[in-house]
Amino acid sequence: MSRIAPLEPPYEADIQTQFDRIIRGAPPLMLFRVLAGNARAWEKFRAGSLLDRGPLSLREREIVIDRTCALTKCEYEWGVHVATFAAAAHLTDEQVRATALGDARSVCWSSAEQALIAAVDALHHRATLSADEFAALAIHYEYAKIFEIILLCGFYRTVSYLAKGLDLPLESNAARFPGKDAA
Repeated sequence: MSRIAPLEPPYEADIQTQFDRIIRGAPPLMLFRVLAGNARAWEKFRAGSLLDRGPLSLREREIVIDRTCALTKCEYEWGVHVATFAAAAHLTDEQVRATALGDARSVCWSSAEQALIAAVDALHHRATLSADEFAALAIHYEYAKIFEIILLCGFYRTVSYLAKGLDLPLESNAARFPGKDAA
């Protein structure tokens, strides 16, 4: 159980509407249910406005999110994203595994994806991009996408802090980090 109790159904109408807008027909995640119990936290979380697709393709977005969550060792969010989006993003089993265990040089990635992962790694480890890392990213991605990459890294680092700090249990349908048995 989470360190802070989640909301339980039935939800207030406005909360249910917000859940429906984000989740679209599926039960709300534990993360959302816990955050929605604190109006300010829920509002600030949703105000991040990064729960939509933005300018990145689904594949690019998921690589950024999965890699960020893997680097923060947030199995909760990594597992939700892998289970929900990996197939739609056309991530192979090898690529999913590489988000957690590989690096930017993993041969399963294209050169654009290698630059993307190198940027995520740099932002995670140093909170900046070197001139060379930015230039490598800019070869493949326009500025709107680079902004989105940086924003997603920060947003999902925050999501990881929330999930881990609240000690959220894994969602029942979530993937597990490579090398771990299913729950």
